[in-house]
Amino acid sequence: MNYAAPWWLPGGNLQTIWAALRSRRFLGPQPVFHRERWTTPDDDFVDVDWLVTSEASAPRPLLVVFHGLEGSSASHYAEALADAARERGWACAIPHFRGCSGELNLAPRAYHSGDFAEIDWILRRFAAQHTGPVVAVGISLGGNALMRWAGEMGAEARQVVAGIASVCSPLDLAASGWAIGRGFNRQVYTRMFLKSMVPKALLKLEQHPGLFDRERLLAARDLYAFDNVFTAPVHGFKDADDYWSRASAKPHLHRIAVPALALNALNDPFVPASSLPQAKEAGPHVTLWQPAEGGHVGFPSPPFPGHVRAMPYSVTGFLASQL
Repeated sequence: MNYAAPWWLPGGNLQTIWAALRSRRFLGPQPVFHRERWTTPDDDFVDVDWLVTSEASAPRPLLVVFHGLEGSSASHYAEALADAARERGWACAIPHFRGCSGELNLAPRAYHSGDFAEIDWILRRFAAQHTGPVVAVGISLGGNALMRWAGEMGAEARQVVAGIASVCSPLDLAASGWAIGRGFNRQVYTRMFLKSMVPKALLKLEQHPGLFDRERLLAARDLYAFDNVFTAPVHGFKDADDYWSRASAKPHLHRIAVPALALNALNDPFVPASSLPQAKEAGPHVTLWQPAEGGHVGFPSPPFPGHVRAMPYSVTGFLASQL
């Protein structure tokens, strides 16, 4: 990916924040979604938003978009990817991780960065019901979970998808957790995430009394503390260190046997460049794109002033080449 940020947006933080808050996400009309609710094997639910298009029902590729931490189909990158899929004549679906569709899920569990079992169930259902090829992209947390799934599945992943991509994913969770918990990142990004994560966790505690220690959760001031109290123990990990270690996709990249792209900007505010995989760690099926600029899921696009088109065009282009 040959990418250079516009001169008027220097630095990873500006490229991240402007893209999320001020950018235009689509060139045509705003993407419209139709919601479908799937019942999970444990009698919970996952809400899937399908892009509404006027395309004929003939077999065509399906782009599945796994959102990031506390994201949804309304996230800037989700709408931009849906618009790029529409321009290619593809179908597009955005499954919401549990609790991210605007309605609290039922089970004691929520979602986490290494949830490859959930990814597996979702992708296999798409593959079973869609008549054309399936490709998938995961953003940030969703990308780590997707790559973690591909590493776990090995060659079997080819039976489900034609190709996958991760975008700005914290493939080394410990390194990213350390980075987001300090300085400017702690004051801006950590506070933003905890503002929605803590209230949802408290509602989960009302659903399932005794699930975790309420006072310890309220005392959490960073993602490490939050994961130590909630994410890790609720999802079967010993603590945050165990969770970050076992859920990270980086140690499993060499096991991936389906065409995969890992796109990470070197100036991502909370995915340190020093933590990114090198070619010898990734294996022969993983393509690494590591442009100098872009921020965290930013990539404001000079050819389209005001838009975030560079990433969706490049990623869907990579996936199209695998079909």
